[in-house]
Amino acid sequence: MKNLLRLLMAVALPLAFSTSVVGQSAPAATESVVQKKIEAYLRHAFALGPDVRVTVGAPKEIGNSGIQETTIDVKTDQGSDTVKMYVTKDGQYLLRGELFDLSKDPLAENTSKMKLDGAPVLGDPKAPVTLVEYADFECPVCRNLHDALRGVLPNYPQAKLIFKDFPLDALHPWARTASLGGRCAYQQDPKAFWKYYDFIYDQQDLISPANIYDKVVDFAGKANLNADTFKACLAGPQAASDVDASVANGNLLEVHSTPTVFVNGRRVVGADPHAIQQYIDYELAQMKAGKK
Repeated sequence: MKNLLRLLMAVALPLAFSTSVVGQSAPAATESVVQKKIEAYLRHAFALGPDVRVTVGAPKEIGNSGIQETTIDVKTDQGSDTVKMYVTKDGQYLLRGELFDLSKDPLAENTSKMKLDGAPVLGDPKAPVTLVEYADFECPVCRNLHDALRGVLPNYPQAKLIFKDFPLDALHPWARTASLGGRCAYQQDPKAFWKYYDFIYDQQDLISPANIYDKVVDFAGKANLNADTFKACLAGPQAASDVDASVANGNLLEVHSTPTVFVNGRRVVGADPHAIQQYIDYELAQMKAGKK
């Protein structure tokens, strides 16, 4: 599944539809024809057999650009994901990449979509540089980022880290329970969340779907949290609602993989501490120069 998605994500140049594969395109093709054409092209180009379910969303025009936006949902028995693509209005070319509206501030647009109330904060809440991390506790790359941030953040008192749950349920069977545990720790003691954050990533290789519940309850005891309250929280609706809301917020920001970090609105995908440091340094330099 991951290799398949990597192929789709790698399409960086316009794709001219081959008439020998999917038929001649009409100048004013209807949406249904375009959707079928896109699916046929992708199946042919990437050898997607009947075991792969491909759903092409109805293209929607972006302003008066002559370009339409569509989503490609790819599902197998191993998982699913969504890829955004663009198609010319005449249904002749398919493009994969990012589309930038030069009339808008992309950073302000990202930050305006973030729902950060009630999210755990590490560092000075008034720090001018904000890192917002959308992560999955079972994700190995998220653990790599966690380990890297341990070395980076102490050097930047001007930066704060905000954690947002984004468990990938289709790939990671115990990630959601871990997210619930984090929410329940936070509800009792906001500072306990960051101990929990370290605990889960440090113990990641020892955790399984069979023992995750016992692991998080064990943490609650070691952190001097009320065990009965903690267990009730794990089973109750509030923590689940908070995790679902965090995932929905990530979807709004088009988070498709973990970890995804926003540094004052700039997106970093994966465990890339060098990019994070670059963005922090840039922000601090801009502030020093009086441009912020």
